[in-house]
Amino acid sequence: MIAEKSSLFPRNYKHDNTTKYFYLVIFFAVFFSDISNAQNKISDYTKAKKVFDKGMELRFKSPDSSLILFQKSHDLYMKNQDTVSAVLSLIEKSLVYENNAQYASSYEVLWNALQLTDNTSHKTIKSVVYNKLGRTYSYYKREDEALDYLKKSLEIHKNLAKNHQINPAGIVPYYYAIVSTYRDLEKPELAKTYLDSSYLYFSKSNEVVPRAYLDFENANILCLQNKNEEALEIMEKIFPWFQQNQPSYLVLFYKYWGDIYLNLSKLKQSEALYLKALKISKEYKSHIDFTPLIYEKLTKLYLLKNDFKNAFLSLKTAKELDAKFFDSRSTYNQPLIEIKDSYRQRKEQQQKLIQAQQLKQLEQEDKIKILQRRILLVSVVFILIIGYFYIRNLRARHKTEKELIKRNKELEIKKARELLELKNKELASSALQLIEKDEFLKNLKTKIRDSQTSIKKSELNKILKSVSVNNTNSWDEFKLRFIEVNKDFYDKIFEKFPNLSQGDQKICALIKLNMSSKEMSRLLGISVESVHTSRHRIRKKMKLPREINLEDYINSL
Repeated sequence: MIAEKSSLFPRNYKHDNTTKYFYLVIFFAVFFSDISNAQNKISDYTKAKKVFDKGMELRFKSPDSSLILFQKSHDLYMKNQDTVSAVLSLIEKSLVYENNAQYASSYEVLWNALQLTDNTSHKTIKSVVYNKLGRTYSYYKREDEALDYLKKSLEIHKNLAKNHQINPAGIVPYYYAIVSTYRDLEKPELAKTYLDSSYLYFSKSNEVVPRAYLDFENANILCLQNKNEEALEIMEKIFPWFQQNQPSYLVLFYKYWGDIYLNLSKLKQSEALYLKALKISKEYKSHIDFTPLIYEKLTKLYLLKNDFKNAFLSLKTAKELDAKFFDSRSTYNQPLIEIKDSYRQRKEQQQKLIQAQQLKQLEQEDKIKILQRRILLVSVVFILIIGYFYIRNLRARHKTEKELIKRNKELEIKKARELLELKNKELASSALQLIEKDEFLKNLKTKIRDSQTSIKKSELNKILKSVSVNNTNSWDEFKLRFIEVNKDFYDKIFEKFPNLSQGDQKICALIKLNMSSKEMSRLLGISVESVHTSRHRIRKKMKLPREINLEDYINSL
């Protein structure tokens, strides 16, 4: 029994060991499962990144393949719950559609991307989607919608730069997008305003948009302003950069370069550049949407050369391509009739509903705040009233206590004064008794000296000496009693006038007892004139002016 109670293991030890092993197996299974899941996530992310990079590599060489790859990377990112990367995949997918002039598909992808951005707090990625949507609207000359989205995008980045969340140079692409839009809309003055802002925020150390792109737009604006020579000089200067770094962009470059030569009536150079632009577009499968514009320019050029056949063929091609890419009746653009963004309408309705709810909530909060303020005001007033009466009562008690203390103090002072006066009277009486005693002894001494009785001279001297000693002792006794009663008086006398002699102190003590000069002379055994002399000496030591009475001054100490 004892062994059973004290055992550290349960009775069914073997069964519990099995349970332990079972839980250990589960623990390690879960542990390795978590590791496996983490590894799978990393693997999915790596795979998604590789697919995305491959799509970027093929976007000009094989657009159809790149579209499939971007969609696949999007799906993998979503599986990995990486919304931001998934949106970036959709943006690149939309750009492939845009480069191939499939605007309906580009538009649809961008709206899907915008819906995804609602599930993330990443403002930058949302602004990129706004920017791309704005450019899509601009291709259809939908100026209001285009600028609305472009300016929304710009405003987000300006706020991010203002709050030091991004480098100010990060604003440049969003100014640049508005510059390109105003250039497409042939509004050079507005384009120039935004281009100046682009140059203002441009930084060589952080080239978000290369300087060559800004110079390219500057040349186009100069061309629209008929400053063709200046424009031509810029184009020639920046051409090597585009040739080396952005060969697919030469579709636009050659087209606008050709426009400058066309304005200068240099038809041969202009034609050569337009044909180069078409060749680059076909080679890189890029900026196909620009080909109708190039053919329109060729039509104008051939008319100037009186080459009506080529002018007709160019115009026909331009019309066909324009209808294919931009006519709302074409199969490519049927979904884009009036570009009905039901998503935006739904979002606006939701926003209005949210605003109405917020307004109602604010009104309710205002009512609660007003009620809270009223309660607070009543509470404060109530506390102030209680505080007023409490302080008033406290002050009354304090005042009563002060008066009581003052009265008690006055009584104590009065008692002390009465006691002092009583003791001083006793001292005065004692002093008078000493005077009478001294006079009696003097008379006695006189009678003894004058007596005819035969007393030995030695005995007589002994008696007289005893009388003198007795007299001195009496005075010392009186002095001690006086100091005891008038201690403060003596302390002040010593403090103020340390140069007073012992004889002066005696005179001061007797003045304090209101004794006359005659009584002092009798008590001290000196003449009245000596007393007056002592009084005069004391006044001099105390430096008292004539108008101050010595008795009054000593009594005031």
